[in-house]
Amino acid sequence: MAKNVSVVITDDLDGSENAQTISFGFNGVTYEIDLAAKNRAKLEKALAPFINAGRRTARNGSRRATGRSNGSSRVDRGAVRAWAKAAGLKVSERGRISADTMKQYEAAH
Repeated sequence: MAKNVSVVITDDLDGSENAQTISFGFNGVTYEIDLAAKNRAKLEKALAPFINAGRRTARNGSRRATGRSNGSSRVDRGAVRAWAKAAGLKVSERGRISADTMKQYEAAH
């Protein structure tokens, strides 16, 4: 006999369906709450001025974010190499990708 189990995530505030789990932190404590689109929008609107004025930190809070503006730490290096080769740029198979190539890739994407 087979069983199907469905998990329905509901909004923690009003019980509406189709909620997603949202994580946020305050005063060194991380919280999770399940919110549907309407309540998520309310939370985002309420936090927007504080997020815009704040600074990002490392997840564990023990050290500050690197402050890199190019976002290269989040880019798939393999995708950059493939794009660079297709664009006719010289790029090594391994190792560091030049800042100029990274800037060109980010501008194209």
